[in-house]
Amino acid sequence: MSLAKLYSRAIRGMQAPEVIVEVHVTGGLPSFSIVGLPDTEVKESRDRVRSAISMSGYNFPARRITVNLAPADLPKESGRYDLPIALGVLIASGLIQPELDYSQFEFAGELALDGTLRKIHGALAMACTAKESKRGFILPIDNAVEASYVDNLAVYKAKCLNEVVAHLCSQNNLALEIKDQLPENWLSSLNLDFNQVKGQLSVKTALEVAAAGRHSLLMIGNPGCGKSMLSERLITILPGLTNSQALETASIHSLTRHDTYLSNWGKIPFRNPHHSSSAVAIVGGGSNPKPGEISLAHNGILFMDEIPEFDRKVLEVLREPLETKKVSISRANYKVEYPADFQLIAAMNPCPCGNRGHPQNLCKCSVEQVARYQSKISAPLLDRIDLVVQMPHLNPEDLHLMPQGECSETIRGRVLKARELQLNRQNKLNYALNNDEIELFCLIEPKAQDLLKTASTRLGLSARSYYRVLKVSRSIADLAGSEVISMPHIAQSIQYRDIL
Repeated sequence: MSLAKLYSRAIRGMQAPEVIVEVHVTGGLPSFSIVGLPDTEVKESRDRVRSAISMSGYNFPARRITVNLAPADLPKESGRYDLPIALGVLIASGLIQPELDYSQFEFAGELALDGTLRKIHGALAMACTAKESKRGFILPIDNAVEASYVDNLAVYKAKCLNEVVAHLCSQNNLALEIKDQLPENWLSSLNLDFNQVKGQLSVKTALEVAAAGRHSLLMIGNPGCGKSMLSERLITILPGLTNSQALETASIHSLTRHDTYLSNWGKIPFRNPHHSSSAVAIVGGGSNPKPGEISLAHNGILFMDEIPEFDRKVLEVLREPLETKKVSISRANYKVEYPADFQLIAAMNPCPCGNRGHPQNLCKCSVEQVARYQSKISAPLLDRIDLVVQMPHLNPEDLHLMPQGECSETIRGRVLKARELQLNRQNKLNYALNNDEIELFCLIEPKAQDLLKTASTRLGLSARSYYRVLKVSRSIADLAGSEVISMPHIAQSIQYRDIL
């Protein structure tokens, strides 16, 4: 046999398109060429494959070897093609005679010079797509655990090239990786609770509303009033991720160079980027586009502390993902798309010095400075934030006199009940309702409708803001167990927009 065809996967965004690795061995002067838009890492696989085959006990064929990675118009990157290329060379040159039908397997793995298999990145995303082919998936042993979390996929783990060869030749079968026991409830390991934050009852109520309907929220307050503390504790009142959400979230994280996504399986993502982060770091990108913070916060929370300190261009790129819940990154030859269904929680000071409205400390900012500082959050971006809440200053000497508030478990019970109402009524949370669904599910009393019209005129609400007020009102009514939106629900929702 002079031609061998094996299957592997590429990574483009959340997609892992099928790649056919064709190896053709012919007579002529010895050469080793790889075609099909390989990048530098793939081209260097020639040396890794040559050494791995020799160190595994085979004589590398002194013939003309051509490796074609199809489709030809799809750029190929990373060392994950080492294993299928090495197997193709062995099969096409007749050095091994497989007894198993190797077309029923997919292969991925980077080869060390001695033939051992090294860990690759993106294995979970590849496994999610590979299961559709109904083939077995042979991976390095360090990747098998994460791939096993994909249901209905046979995952085989291998330490080295010789183990894979022995499996194909029916000399020694590779072990199937069995899904590990899922991590225990991560909430129990967190030392966070709402009752650790004294006072700020109005802000806690706003956070409960935001949690119930998964709405975006902006907190404004003096330094040290508890903005960051409350934001970190928001995850303690949210329901955990479903198995499909956990798999999707972990697949995104597997595309990065961080290896903590399995230990954090099922944990609600909480991303807290520094205000010096670039637009590429926030939305994703690069020459070989990788997910940014908004995608790493998919199904979770993106907390932006000191939001006016972020670059204006960085903030503006959030506008489209807040609406579409995804981000598309275009390059000259291709486009990738990452999901970005995140809940935005932001915090800011009322002025550059932070003392505006403080009962003791004097604010030294001029009116122009305050206006310039607040205008860093543009009207179009502010229009996409559902709730804006002002945090009062608390005197330190009064804190020890304040009783502890409700614990997270109690608040979480109300949030879960409100979300259950939403899912039973409309099969989605309130934040995801479109305009037609708002008209259908947001039943409102006539007096409440009149109040909303009056407030819309006085505040100059846009059509987007009008519908967002209705969605927040629907969440407030769900927390109260009311089927109809009444005046108190509308009034509370309007208060959350009449700040800046």
